Amino acid sequence: MKKTALVICPGRGTYNKPELGSISANIAASSPKIKEHLQEVLTRIDQEREQLGLATVSELDQAKLFKTSLHQKPEHAAALIYTAGYLDFLSIDREQYDVVALAGNSMGWYTAMACAEAWSVSTSTRLVTSMAQLTAGGAGAQFIYPIVDADWRPDHQRIALVEAQLAKHQGELFRSINYGGYAVLAGTEAACHAAVKALPTADERFPMILPGHAAFHTSLMADAAATAQETWPVAAFQTPQTPLIDGRGQQWLTPATDLRALQQYTLGHQVTETYDFSKSIQVAVKELAPDHIILLGPGSGLGGAVAQALIEIQWQGLTDKARFSKRQTQAQPFVLSMGLPEQRALVTAGQS
Repeated sequence: MKKTALVICPGRGTYNKPELGSISANIAASSPKIKEHLQEVLTRIDQEREQLGLATVSELDQAKLFKTSLHQKPEHAAALIYTAGYLDFLSIDREQYDVVALAGNSMGWYTAMACAEAWSVSTSTRLVTSMAQLTAGGAGAQFIYPIVDADWRPDHQRIALVEAQLAKHQGELFRSINYGGYAVLAGTEAACHAAVKALPTADERFPMILPGHAAFHTSLMADAAATAQETWPVAAFQTPQTPLIDGRGQQWLTPATDLRALQQYTLGHQVTETYDFSKSIQVAVKELAPDHIILLGPGSGLGGAVAQALIEIQWQGLTDKARFSKRQTQAQPFVLSMGLPEQRALVTAGQS
């Protein structure tokens, strides 16, 4: 009997030095029955990139050295993250898992849209690149700060400190992403740097300004959203073939999706308003009660935020980090990260 799965797509900043070469390596290690299909999709993505006059995903992924100036360039990083996630999605063994919904964190929404077939491969490749250029070229900055304690339970003192900074810099500092046990704030550079200076150091490295990030998911992205809606009309959208859960926790069900509303959300609200990643996870598990949550690559950084979102609502008795960790030591962990080889093997159809 198939197990149901909620699939989650990672956002910006998840293709880093350890992930160099992971796309080609994962294809090479795939079972024969899907390897050819994965390579065909990668070739199509590379062809779109060539037509845009940009480095192909294969060239970037197979580079001898990881270069921040090259691989973290917005239009390159976005393509690498989207491609890695999309190919991972295609690698899920559908004889084992019934994917009941897709969600994503921030830029992961675009990957989720591609996986749900709301765009063609051509459109998704071009749109991901276009949105990276539009939003990264915007004003402002973004930083992250933990709002949980060492046991991954809400830390009300830290939450109050974050709220105080939002109130102090009202109109210039905004809640960008609710990301599990972290608050991701964004706004003008002056407000972000003032807030970072005011917040006490937590876990030795926070608050942390996210390099190369602008004021994503805030009103400072209004111009980017307007341009995106002009560039990508409703005609570029297709009816999703898998339900989607967005950054408000709203469900987009098939086949009743209003494509105009989906276009306006994706290129409007999603660009300029808070992305509530935690709520999307919480709504998904409450509404769908999946047997597993599958995290697509690249990397495996989503695990902590997903666990913290589940702990916040005490899902299935998960009340702290220790209980979640114990649940993960079972033969079949609840959360399966495709960025971890041992868990990837439980998700894919087998190695060649």
